[in-house]
Amino acid sequence: MADGNNIKIIKKGDANFPWMLEHMDDGPESLYCIGKTELLDKPAAAVVGARKCSEYGRQTATKIAAVLAEAGIVTVSGMAEGTDAFAHMGAMKKGGETIAVLGSGPDICYPLSNRNIYDKICRYGLVISEYPPGTKPRKWHFPRRNRIIAALSQAVIVAEAGLKSGALITALKAAELGKEVMAVPGNINSPYSIGCNKLIADGAAIVTDTDDVLRCLGIQPEAADECIPVMGEDERTVYKALLKRGEAGIDQICFDTGKTAFEVSGIVTAMEMKGLLSYSCGKIYIAKL
Repeated sequence: MADGNNIKIIKKGDANFPWMLEHMDDGPESLYCIGKTELLDKPAAAVVGARKCSEYGRQTATKIAAVLAEAGIVTVSGMAEGTDAFAHMGAMKKGGETIAVLGSGPDICYPLSNRNIYDKICRYGLVISEYPPGTKPRKWHFPRRNRIIAALSQAVIVAEAGLKSGALITALKAAELGKEVMAVPGNINSPYSIGCNKLIADGAAIVTDTDDVLRCLGIQPEAADECIPVMGEDERTVYKALLKRGEAGIDQICFDTGKTAFEVSGIVTAMEMKGLLSYSCGKIYIAKL
């Protein structure tokens, strides 16, 4: 638990109570905060997704949050396992700022597996909750906290989500509030991507690279560095195949591209050296955004 003496209370009507929460019909009456409350006044975007996520989802959330950090945008998320945790870490690793909206009292870390993340956010970012100190997490708290995540953000980016992911609740609330909703497309055969693909089909903006996120927030991406490696034709073929699947092994890449295992092995080795892709255990390759 955090030290109860560090908890600040911001009430509806206070000068620093967030405007959008003040005017929501179902907005909270108070916010219990640990950390830098001034972050509530800074431009922010939410990066959310499912608790159970693939390596593609983890890397995507981390990368998007890192890009937001470099642009001076606060990353908002729910500190759940999976996508949320990687979003918070992605922001902090780049020296950026992040807000965690909890489904428990602000002094209670849930899940316990995120203890290190929670402690860092309390120290360098902001932890908030509408629930008073000592409130244990309850199942129904989490869908409600998602409306706060949406309200604090200029845009909500869903990095990866299944059909029943709570991230879709956040996206729906954001749309109701007139906020931009963005989603990262994924493999149509992956249960982790069904929610994102459906959001895009329903009109959410598609994230094809991190520059899309910046443009959505009114930030002009910096010109590409001339030192960034140029992909050859074979590399582009493999890269597109990886983007379509999200992640794939050598056999799947061979099937998608029609190339032999010998050819693909040489191509992905060159792409690794250029920093165009990464891989998780078992040589499962992921294209870098």
